[in-house]
Amino acid sequence: VAEIFNEQIIAGLPGDVAIAHTRYSTAGTSVLANAQPVLAGYREGPLALAHNGNLTNAVQLRSDLVAKGSIFQTSSDSEVLVHLIARSEAREPEDQLLDALERVEGAYSLVITVGRTLYAIVDPRGFRPLWLGRLGAGHVVASETCAFDLIGAKAVRELQPGDFVRIRDGTVERLPSLPPKPARRCVFELVYFSRPDSTIFGRSVDRVRRALGRELAREQPTPGADCVFSVPDSSNAMALGYAEEAGLKLEHALIRNHYIGRTFIHPAQQIRSSAVKIKFNPVREVLEGKKVVVVDDSLVRGTTSKELVQMIRQAGAREVHFRVASAPITGPCHYGIDTPTREELIAASHSVDEIRAHLGVESLGYLSLDGMLRAAGGDPGEFCHACFSGDYPTTIPEGLAANRHAAPLATAVTL
Repeated sequence: VAEIFNEQIIAGLPGDVAIAHTRYSTAGTSVLANAQPVLAGYREGPLALAHNGNLTNAVQLRSDLVAKGSIFQTSSDSEVLVHLIARSEAREPEDQLLDALERVEGAYSLVITVGRTLYAIVDPRGFRPLWLGRLGAGHVVASETCAFDLIGAKAVRELQPGDFVRIRDGTVERLPSLPPKPARRCVFELVYFSRPDSTIFGRSVDRVRRALGRELAREQPTPGADCVFSVPDSSNAMALGYAEEAGLKLEHALIRNHYIGRTFIHPAQQIRSSAVKIKFNPVREVLEGKKVVVVDDSLVRGTTSKELVQMIRQAGAREVHFRVASAPITGPCHYGIDTPTREELIAASHSVDEIRAHLGVESLGYLSLDGMLRAAGGDPGEFCHACFSGDYPTTIPEGLAANRHAAPLATAVTL
């Protein structure tokens, strides 16, 4: 992003309404055609749409639209929304948007421009975060509050499930909300996805992650350990919480190369594997001869963790005990995180002891789902934890239901 938006390019972008989107593929492949915003010529003016989430009924809607003559330019589920908006017979843009949203199911936090008007919309369950802020005389919308901090904007309020906001001519108007449904905030946003310097769902991400670490230390202690360290960066606060609760020394034993992105979100296994090797480097002086506790935020495919354990062993660690500050991920997310099939998820088909053996560690311990929800605080019923529990808050179409998962087999094992 920093390489794209240089001063020369920004100078060539006149105007006072704009949206941008940093894509990683969930529905639709990682090709340029699927990059957002989705653009369209529209009867009310140029339309641009950016979408965080996944539409669970997009395949059926797309099939229906194609049968009626729609021509799609991408394989992204977000383009379905544009076609539904265009086909609405309502007179006003707001009503056209509502017509489209009444037909879709799943997760969506949206920013849409129509001419010089900006709309911000959150689905009725509020799966994904979205914030409204202010910058001078202007208004800004972003998924996380850290985006406001970086540009000197002030966070005004977090959009709630079903919120529908219009920003036009410098004025913010709250339009009638979408039909209400029980809130289901994505708990994985707090565990992994969001930055620790953000506030989402009314919670400090950093404080929740420290609480996850403390809960993990209570549930999965490691007697006789010499030190604790994180798999940087998303588990840093969790390792701090674990060390504080366990009374163990917190070390900085893995150095991360910040020029390499997050390995979990790379769509190809080969890319993930090669990225791990150049992303982390162990500190031998910290590890040599030690019984160590490694804290990670989650264990998805096991790609990163196995190679990390090998690095830690080669750096001289005497014992390696792996602790995961979330429950076993045993099913895919259909709401905007790239875990499309059960086959990719190591906990979906392996016991904790089998995973421990695969990683090559002395012990492996997960945080329980109850522990996660305690750490998150508030009403545990407001969270979506389908990838951990199998409790999907929406109907999953038949084509996706085959990927639904079995319950976790256990949460801890020691050799």
